[in-house]
Amino acid sequence: MPVVRIWRRTPDGGSAESAAGQASEWELEVRPRRAVRTAWIVAVLLAAFFIVGGILLRTGSTGVEFRLADQIAMIGIGLIAAAAVLLLTRPRLRAGARGVSVRNILGDNEFPWEYIRGVSFPDRKSWARLELVDDDYVPLLAIRSNDKRYAAAALDRLRELGAKYTAKPE
Repeated sequence: MPVVRIWRRTPDGGSAESAAGQASEWELEVRPRRAVRTAWIVAVLLAAFFIVGGILLRTGSTGVEFRLADQIAMIGIGLIAAAAVLLLTRPRLRAGARGVSVRNILGDNEFPWEYIRGVSFPDRKSWARLELVDDDYVPLLAIRSNDKRYAAAALDRLRELGAKYTAKPE
């Protein structure tokens, strides 16, 4: 089954005009809500903790001599950790006539409708998944259980679009 991997935002390299034209072809766009808020809070707290720790690193008398390079490294580690937490804000699901585009933490995958069997939300799982025809599935990190009604509405809308674009003409 072919999967189209998209590494750029737009097919032609990223012009703003084509991005605006491409956005109109998607009928559904879903992003997690609570997870994004939580990730931003954790990232800010993590960065603040390491920045304050890095600044105060030389003021204590622990018997170890810390230098400016150690302070900079401590702040850098905190900023890298905060950036890693912010990767959790990337998940997105888009659906339209072309199919379904799933962006999880790293990279995009686009699936045409003929390769999609359905969408499900397994018991005791944190996110939905896109069921593919070859008994495979793709996690949909954009539709999370802690978003409750928003997630249910997104699943309903995705199922409507699936029925619309996979219906066989009579």
